[in-house]
Amino acid sequence: MNKFIKSTIILIIGGFITKILGMIIKIVITRMIKSSGYGLYALIMPTMMLLISLSQLGLPTALNVLIAKNKNTKKLITASLIISLSLDLIIALFLLLESKYISTNLLKEPRVYLGLLGISLILPFISISNILRSYYFAKERMLPHVITNILEDIVKLGLILLFLPYFLSKGISQAIFFIVITNIFSELTSIIGFIILLPKFTCKKKDIKPNKGIIKSLLNIALPTTGSRIVGSIGFFLEPIIITSILYKIGYTNNYIVTEYGIINGYVLPLILLPSFFTAALSQALIPNVSKNYSKNKYNLVERKIKQAIIASLIIGIPCTIIFTIIPEVPLKLIYNTNEGVNYIKFLAPICLLHYIQSPISSSLQAMNQAKTSFKGTVYGTIIRTLLLFILSFKLGMWALVIATSANILFVTIYDYINVKKVLKEKI
Repeated sequence: MNKFIKSTIILIIGGFITKILGMIIKIVITRMIKSSGYGLYALIMPTMMLLISLSQLGLPTALNVLIAKNKNTKKLITASLIISLSLDLIIALFLLLESKYISTNLLKEPRVYLGLLGISLILPFISISNILRSYYFAKERMLPHVITNILEDIVKLGLILLFLPYFLSKGISQAIFFIVITNIFSELTSIIGFIILLPKFTCKKKDIKPNKGIIKSLLNIALPTTGSRIVGSIGFFLEPIIITSILYKIGYTNNYIVTEYGIINGYVLPLILLPSFFTAALSQALIPNVSKNYSKNKYNLVERKIKQAIIASLIIGIPCTIIFTIIPEVPLKLIYNTNEGVNYIKFLAPICLLHYIQSPISSSLQAMNQAKTSFKGTVYGTIIRTLLLFILSFKLGMWALVIATSANILFVTIYDYINVKKVLKEKI
């Protein structure tokens, strides 16, 4: 069987299982802490995503591309770990000093203070796990990734079922802190699994010693890639700050803001992005395949692989879009046992069809050494989203978030698609 197809099938099966487990985890959490509690957790998620992007610096993607091209694996991994863990330490110190200010003055919700502190503890584990994961992606060995992902979710679900009620009895702040730090144990599970499955090799002093050439190769790919993620994460980070500040100013209650924000981030977006497990699997399998063939000037094969990924994404996305548009209350009730957010889903569903194909398109750009182009698209999309969010919040309340998100999806997907076509047209 073709290695790309085999890798994709493994990732799809694994992605489906982890998506189901992820949904169960989210259902358990939302039912335990309710939509208002989940709203508080959702307030710190943008900060968490921004800091994770900063700490990893795009190194996992750079490793994926360079190892796939048969570069020095040991030196690449050790250099990435040194850079990433150093950044983790700096970010942890920042959080220790500034979490109080962020929670009270920016998010206007002191109850998320402990959750923000928890982020500083999980960063090193996420960094190590993702760097090791990249090695397996580059070698197109998808089974270790799938196995560890499933184990991660099982560990996380077990911890939440066993201990979340206890932490919730101590207060919502303690409960959110606990949800955050469960990532330590889930990521540690992956790290152990990856190390066990690594091929045996000796690591000499020269492999650990910083190499300017290796670092330069990593950063040439990592910086534009992380630029896209950081810009997107900054927009995501500003989202709850803009929403809470403006809506509070024009008369909405804090309880309404937190609850509605929790509905959108706890029910609406997770449900509507459910098919993304499939497109994420395609994207992960696509990067080493496209990178390898592009470097060998096999441009027709690259174009064919990208078209296959887009068509496959649409085959999954179109039926889901129809269901979410016509009868959103059915999956919403079935999964979350609620009808909250139906109107948001009906509006977002047709637009999210483009989101399903965005991931393989953006991944293809990065694999073709066009990370800077992808970065520009993310910058423009984030600016559009942030401006719309700020302007529309005064008139449309929480609907401003839905409309701004839709505009971002439309712009970035179309922009990336046009540039993929342009790059391939110049080569073929």
